[in-house]
Amino acid sequence: MPAKRSVLTIEPGRNRMPHFSLSRETGFANQPKDMDWLQKNIPCQAACPAHTRIPDYLGEITRGNYDQAYFINLVDNVFPAVLGRVCSRPCEDVCRHGREGLGDPVAICFSKRAAADLGSGKLVVLNSLYPKTGKTIAIIGAGPAGLAAARELALYGHTPTVFEKHSSPGGMMNQGIPEFRLPRDIIDKEIEQIRQLGVEIRCNQNAGTDVTVEKLLKSYDAVIIAAGTLAPNILELPGKDLAGIHHGLDFLLEANETGKSEIGDRVIVIGGGFTAMDCARTAIRLGAKSSVYYRRSRTEMAVTKDEVDELIHEDIPLELMVGPAAYLANRNGRDRVNQMRFIRNELGEPDASGRRRPVAVAGSEFDVDVDTVLLATGQWQDTTWLGKSIAPKVLDKNGWIRKGSPVSTDQPGLFLAGDYSIGASTLIQAIGHAKECARAVDEYLMGESRVLDVAEITGGVTDTGRIPDMDDIPRQANPTIPLEKRSLRAEVDTGYTAQLANRETMRCYLCHFKFEIDNDICIYCEKCLAVKPHDNCIVRVDELIYDQQGRITGHVPASDATPHHYPLLYIDQDNCTRCGRCEKVCPVECISIQKVTYNTSRMCDVAQVVSPTRDETFMGDTLGEAKGAMVRWLTAHPGAVVKKEYAPIETPPSPGENRTVFIRIEFDEPPQASPD
Repeated sequence: MPAKRSVLTIEPGRNRMPHFSLSRETGFANQPKDMDWLQKNIPCQAACPAHTRIPDYLGEITRGNYDQAYFINLVDNVFPAVLGRVCSRPCEDVCRHGREGLGDPVAICFSKRAAADLGSGKLVVLNSLYPKTGKTIAIIGAGPAGLAAARELALYGHTPTVFEKHSSPGGMMNQGIPEFRLPRDIIDKEIEQIRQLGVEIRCNQNAGTDVTVEKLLKSYDAVIIAAGTLAPNILELPGKDLAGIHHGLDFLLEANETGKSEIGDRVIVIGGGFTAMDCARTAIRLGAKSSVYYRRSRTEMAVTKDEVDELIHEDIPLELMVGPAAYLANRNGRDRVNQMRFIRNELGEPDASGRRRPVAVAGSEFDVDVDTVLLATGQWQDTTWLGKSIAPKVLDKNGWIRKGSPVSTDQPGLFLAGDYSIGASTLIQAIGHAKECARAVDEYLMGESRVLDVAEITGGVTDTGRIPDMDDIPRQANPTIPLEKRSLRAEVDTGYTAQLANRETMRCYLCHFKFEIDNDICIYCEKCLAVKPHDNCIVRVDELIYDQQGRITGHVPASDATPHHYPLLYIDQDNCTRCGRCEKVCPVECISIQKVTYNTSRMCDVAQVVSPTRDETFMGDTLGEAKGAMVRWLTAHPGAVVKKEYAPIETPPSPGENRTVFIRIEFDEPPQASPD
């Protein structure tokens, strides 16, 4: 079993006043206030299961640095070009630009694709984080989770081998997603980048027969099951055994691999997720007339707006608020579905998913003629192939995957990744979970945690590149091919041009930049208030509100707005759009800009940053007094090594007060990072 996880707690740096939002000015930080700032102020990265550094790569695209933007994505989410086409986009749901009155969310997904499309297109093979360890891992399943886990473990220095039952790797990326949404050469390239790290992929290996968990545990140091959710959820309705009823994933697999399927002229798709959209759009490309029936409203559909828009654009009817009631046999006596009976619904209280529960309306049944019914109603983990000695350590008494720890099992060395652990999800959720699983496996194999989640802080920023006019740019549409050119293989979306990508990404507020006022230096001239573009981005406050861990949870507006009668000027990060106007007009340079990013760093790198640069400011009524204060401080701190002394800043006297002279120095200090 692994040793107890050692967590490196990075002690605060300069923190003269609690109103500073972070515990340090530069370097790594992971105090509660640091991680809280990241969670609140970069909502897109917080919502991404893979914690992709979204503002970083959007900024690179704006500057035309497509290869660098692709690299950032590759490090974080493993399949940038794939996700740039088919991601479920949880990041866009929380984008600050999409709030009421601020426009539409930034097109983060389309922009991710632009980084792949507009760059050099060269194969990118990442450098390993650690030397070879000699540890081996077997992974069952070469879908997005299995491949992502393999990639991460290879970067940790281990040797993964992936076992896949199909003839080619990729899982749902090529077996479930149609080629008109995701070209296969895109998948192949990004899988090859994983192979180049030393990951071996063995295809045509069936779990339970060709390979078993028991045998793999004897031959490898650890085993990961990343077999996805392949057991179909067949609706238990009257007539469920009739011919002509198929699960949507089976249909998509056949259509994607063979380019055909015997579905007749009339196809009904039941469901409201991505699989339902793919089934309906594939069916019309095979010559059928298809329609989608969903039991809730459009608001509750678990797909992006663009997917529904394309469904309608391709003239595929979408029937909402109707639930399936029965399969009906055809009239000539054959045992085949000929009609589908539905019943109309109304929405009741929310269920466990948070969506309003559909409630059938008595007496509202109606029948629809059909040749084939495609069920896009979910799927489950197939556990039938688990051996008798393994099953009790993975399953609960009802035969379901055990809840609790999302990656480990009761069997030492056996882990679960992606949908096989968390149930049917999305590509980005599976990738994010696989990264978490890889970290757990690495800790198990090495006996310690070798990476740490941190706020990575870069000081000395002078310009974000944003101006308020960028806030008013509308979201750029993703170009598509005309209807007459659409087929089973032709990609519908053509992607952003360089001009569209530039215009779209400059909309991003770049929330990873932090503007902050040092109220020790501020003279309350209020020049920043005169140029602020939003009412509440800079506010006068009497005090800030903190919790027990020092996190800023709110503020008390100033009761007296007269300069020098309120104690603090505060930049509300949630309303700041990072335009930089305030910093440019400040006469005493009390407004700083830092770049703050959630990152996962090697523990050894964080521990080595033991002499971060700090700063101190001294003041007096004259230059001599300010220098005297600096000399006295340096005498009291013999370990401080001055790296830079800034030119003195002299401020004009306020009415009834003397002038003030400031001198600021930067210095190195003794180590402040130590393991708990």
